[in-house]
Amino acid sequence: KANSMASVVHSDEAVSIEQNTANVNSGKQSKLPSDSRIELGDITQHNIRQLRIINQVVFPVSYTDKFYDDILENGELGRLAYFNDIVVGAVCCRIQSEAGQRRLYIMTLGCLAPYRELGVGTKLLEYVFEICSRDKNIDNIFLHVQTSNEGALAFYKKFGFEIVDTAYNYYKRIVPPDAYVLQKNLLRS
Repeated sequence: KANSMASVVHSDEAVSIEQNTANVNSGKQSKLPSDSRIELGDITQHNIRQLRIINQVVFPVSYTDKFYDDILENGELGRLAYFNDIVVGAVCCRIQSEAGQRRLYIMTLGCLAPYRELGVGTKLLEYVFEICSRDKNIDNIFLHVQTSNEGALAFYKKFGFEIVDTAYNYYKRIVPPDAYVLQKNLLRS
């Protein structure tokens, strides 16, 4: 898988990703080295290209220039995930107000395949929860997940998300085109 991933990413990042993949895959079979670390960093004009590459590799859809411009404008609502200083994932959100509710929408949350099940997605989702704990006016978190993406569904359900709707023909040019709407209500005291 690392070779097919590297062939999609035509840059210096591919070399770093491929070199680190051998270490990560061997870590999955036994135990990760104790010095392995996951950190989150801001998305800036200087690293937005890395976000584009992550999204191209991880997601079956393409995002417009406006998507990336909005991420830069929303500052704290997006983060890159680093595994031992290598960019391996990202989360991008926005705040929406509708029907008297203020909601946080997870537009993308993803991690390169060789780095899954190492805590990267959990760290990104915990960051989303942190945003919500600082902003007491957010009522819930929601996102769309392709109906065939069993791994993502299991991941979000583990954190208390529930399927609240199905968006038929949500995706263009991918099969299946349908998405579940997942939501987590935030309990406020």
